Amino acid sequence: MTATHVAEEPLRLRAAGWALHAYTASGTAIAFLALAAAVGGDEVAALWWLLLALLIDGTDGMLARRLRVKEVIPNFDGARLDDVVDYITYCFAPVFLLWYGGYLPEGSLGTLVAVLPLLASSYQFCRTDAKTEDHFFLGFPSYWNVVAFYVIVLDVSSGVTSALLLACVVLVFVPIKYIYPSRTATARGLNLSLAGAWLVTYAVLLLQFPDPSVVVVALSLLYVGYYLAASVVLTLRR
Repeated sequence: MTATHVAEEPLRLRAAGWALHAYTASGTAIAFLALAAAVGGDEVAALWWLLLALLIDGTDGMLARRLRVKEVIPNFDGARLDDVVDYITYCFAPVFLLWYGGYLPEGSLGTLVAVLPLLASSYQFCRTDAKTEDHFFLGFPSYWNVVAFYVIVLDVSSGVTSALLLACVVLVFVPIKYIYPSRTATARGLNLSLAGAWLVTYAVLLLQFPDPSVVVVALSLLYVGYYLAASVVLTLRR
């Protein structure tokens, strides 16, 4: 390999690293578009945007490790960028979607129910142990986008929605170790495959909205049940 090729390789890696950071940062624009869709009364479009945010978040970490972004761009904190984007797309945007769409109680009670997940996730995203050394999430991992998806697609009542949100707020502080599908070593291949299948059911249910198939709903919720049960079992084993 010539000296020119040696010099060009770091340049290509840095360019790829910055492109990857831009890919991650695009989640903020996607969250804006989701909010704009919600305000415009198109909740399904908002959920499509949040699905795109899920896909980006599910792939940018693996790409960052493959491209060795930490090594080639050491003065830029990609993990902090990821946390900023995740808070907006996993927490703020979906909670706003539920509040603005009328899925929470009216008045100050509904506002309080909306604010509590925002505060709980603010705490969680600042925890240094939110992602454990053995690659689990500690405490409910701010999957408010998943909660909002089911509430809207299944047209859940405001009372049940409020109870579900409050239960998840409490679980933020309960030290259950939740599977990190792309990184948890135990059954990683199975977890990735099931998570991918769940994303397919997400898209299918949006295409079927407002009359979702019972079979697709059952398959989708079956993965949620597996995820929660497996997380609890792995927590107890450790």
